[in-house]
Amino acid sequence: MEPGNRTRLSEFLLLGLSEEQELQPLLFGLFLSMYLITVLGNLLMILAVSSDPHLHTPMYFFLSNLSFVDICFTSTTIPKMLVNIQTQSKVITYEGCITQMYFFTLFAVLDNFLLAVMAYDRFVAICHPLHYMAIMHLQLCWLLVLVSWITCALISLLHSLLVLRLSFCKDLEIPHYFCELNQMIQFACSDTFLNNLVMYFAAVLLGGGSLAGILYSYSKIVSSIRAMSSAQGKYKAFSTCASHLSVVSLFYLTSLGVYFSSAVTHSSQSSTTASVMYTVVTPMLNPFIYSLRNKDIKEVLKRFFGMVGIKGTILLKLKKCP
Repeated sequence: MEPGNRTRLSEFLLLGLSEEQELQPLLFGLFLSMYLITVLGNLLMILAVSSDPHLHTPMYFFLSNLSFVDICFTSTTIPKMLVNIQTQSKVITYEGCITQMYFFTLFAVLDNFLLAVMAYDRFVAICHPLHYMAIMHLQLCWLLVLVSWITCALISLLHSLLVLRLSFCKDLEIPHYFCELNQMIQFACSDTFLNNLVMYFAAVLLGGGSLAGILYSYSKIVSSIRAMSSAQGKYKAFSTCASHLSVVSLFYLTSLGVYFSSAVTHSSQSSTTASVMYTVVTPMLNPFIYSLRNKDIKEVLKRFFGMVGIKGTILLKLKKCP
């Protein structure tokens, strides 16, 4: 590439999921609905955990943190996409793109870390039940979350600083609905060897390490459950892991699906469409998976909606009174 064609652009163009104008209202309605469901569902999960003292346990502490991260995760991409559709503008500034990439990477890796921490929590609860509260004390829970946040923030900052040193070609069009790290590196005109090295090393070390920790925890959990003599004990132990296992499977299968779809088809459009699964659908389904399969959460939500209904009825009666 000629030096004159390299520049630090002031803006990029996000092409989105489709350039067909007739599909834009449908996409706007669909993604607005999914975003609202995601935010409200995860907020309800946080409210349920914080409002009931019986849910102030390590498992629900990590679950409320996961719900908060899921809200932040979707909020880094969907609002900008909705604004672009509504204003019929595909522009995102250079600074906005780097900022979006930073926070997207931060919350994506943090999701990964929290799932691994939750797997460790289930491992301790099932394999060492008598020492569970002694091991998973409040200070350790906060420390695990804090270390996860700091590690992810530093990793994301490193990726962002490495992207800042890159030069980009003029009139850069990103075939995606948000600024993704891999896309930014692919479309750079300058040398990206260091960026690719750090990206793949971090993916193997952090993603592979978290997945290995989850698999190890569940291998021990399965061994412990198989050793139980009581069928009721086995069912109870498995039921405490079922929701987390479902979320883990959904997260990793959709993430791997995006990777393999882009590697096999070499189509940016198929990769963009597949990425909707782990960036939007997975955070939206997480609160439903946990609430539908968890009796404690269902009971708290029933009481919460019951109280809201009673207060609403009282207010209506008061308004009718002269």
